[in-house]
Amino acid sequence: MPKIIKKVGVLTSGGDSPGMNAAIRSVVRTCAYHHIECIGIYRGYQGMIEGDFKDMGPRSVNNIVNKGGTVLKSARSTDFKSVDGRKKAHENLLKAGIDALVVIGGDGSFTGALQFNKEFDFPIMGIPGTIDNDIFGTSHTLGYDTALNTVVDVIDKIRDTASSHNRLFFVEVMGRDAGHIALNAGIGAGAEEILIPEEDLGLERLLESLQKSKASGKSSSIVVIAEGDKIGKNVFELKDYVETNLPEYDVRVSVLGHMQRGGSPSCFDRVLASRLGVKAVESLLEGKSNYMVGLKNDTISLTPLEQAIKGKTEIDRELLRVSDIMST
Repeated sequence: MPKIIKKVGVLTSGGDSPGMNAAIRSVVRTCAYHHIECIGIYRGYQGMIEGDFKDMGPRSVNNIVNKGGTVLKSARSTDFKSVDGRKKAHENLLKAGIDALVVIGGDGSFTGALQFNKEFDFPIMGIPGTIDNDIFGTSHTLGYDTALNTVVDVIDKIRDTASSHNRLFFVEVMGRDAGHIALNAGIGAGAEEILIPEEDLGLERLLESLQKSKASGKSSSIVVIAEGDKIGKNVFELKDYVETNLPEYDVRVSVLGHMQRGGSPSCFDRVLASRLGVKAVESLLEGKSNYMVGLKNDTISLTPLEQAIKGKTEIDRELLRVSDIMST
């Protein structure tokens, strides 16, 4: 018989992403709609270990749907990696009367949630929040769409300078293990080349591409590089390599860094967060556990947490082809 859920805890863990606050708001208000309590857990799993809890009602989440970051804060917890740490967290949940958890985060957060469930049989639902879009089981993670818009906006500004000074710009974006931001933002911003972890372009092909661009009359170029690109050199070494082999290029580097994580979430991310929060809470009330809620073919669906963690997201091969054609 499913456990009766009367009080749900919600936390954000790992790196922050735009849309997390909208998801918190959705969880809190869905709980209120179904006449159950909601507890905010501050600083992720570390706050769970320390009992950093706060009652949350519909009015406590006013005016956060448009804010980036997370009002519940986020922290990486080494204590939660230990059996004693997880045991203390479980004791605190029981003491507070919390019956189930909604965890908003990425694969590291979900790995911790899965381990916690296995040890204590505690109902958990995951909401994918990471700008990298590298979680299996959803076409979009929270913050990804906002990050794309941020990157495209910045590259548009960089292009103004590149064109004015006939320069080549290397723009590094986030994506240590996945090139979704680089590929989509690169196409959207009209980049001449896009370097991503999934494809080893090779130094020679990069040089050939830049030579063709110059020969075709392009006086400035933008190359978008994911931070995890497999070409074998970091962005500054790549700059030196190109300048040595193509001295006609004046090369500049722009590393966008954490500005990609900040800012007000896009409409898409706000709506997605609202839909995911509702599904997460209602799935717990239906007796489901150990799932991640995600978006597939514009429908909110469930993926087992273990699959979400172990599954590998695939780069869109058609987008790669489009990128090649657009760089002509």
